[in-house]
Amino acid sequence: MSDPIIAVEHVDRSVTDSTGTLSILHDIDFTLQRRQSTAIVGASGSGKSTLLAIIAGLDHPTRGTVRLDGEDLFALDEDARAALRARKLGFVFQSFQLLSHLSALENVMLPLELLGRADARPRAAAMLGRVGLASRLDHYPRTLSGGEQQRVALARAFVVEPEVLLADEPTGSLDHATGEKVMALMFEMNRETGTTLVLVTHDRGIAARCDRQLHIEAGRLLEPAAA
Repeated sequence: MSDPIIAVEHVDRSVTDSTGTLSILHDIDFTLQRRQSTAIVGASGSGKSTLLAIIAGLDHPTRGTVRLDGEDLFALDEDARAALRARKLGFVFQSFQLLSHLSALENVMLPLELLGRADARPRAAAMLGRVGLASRLDHYPRTLSGGEQQRVALARAFVVEPEVLLADEPTGSLDHATGEKVMALMFEMNRETGTTLVLVTHDRGIAARCDRQLHIEAGRLLEPAAA
């Protein structure tokens, strides 16, 4: 078996305030293989989104570390970690996270421009065509439906050809029918690109479509650590 693309190593996360210390994650330890799709499932408040943020290097563990393609995220400084994210990761969020002052095309161009890609405009236009929005290139987020905004977010995530796609409740702001269409598109694009998918969801139907499920309960991983 090849080296894992993601290794989460004995991660704890806790926060302390005037009322005491709250443990959010406790001894989370697992690996994910390349091209594997994994759902992180659990009740609201179980620590799913915190774990995803730590995998992305957007939050720091209290103990333990995460290795992305062999690199220890938390041995890097903030700039190096951000550069690694830009090269390796794509993100899809429940709230879309589109920039309101940029058109659909400009939102998808942005990560390519940050990487210095000279072909940002044609690549972004082609990716928006792939998600069915060729006629919406110049539309701003406020003029797009929720499903269209999430498709722009998918295009933005996949346009950089990430090795890992992280998705945090990507259908949480959508009605059921629209969410089904968005998820079908996400899984289709994921198969096409061979990206490793890590998906946080409370929807057991969506989770069942992944190769693997990790169950989090009260900050603890219920599935054995082995892949």
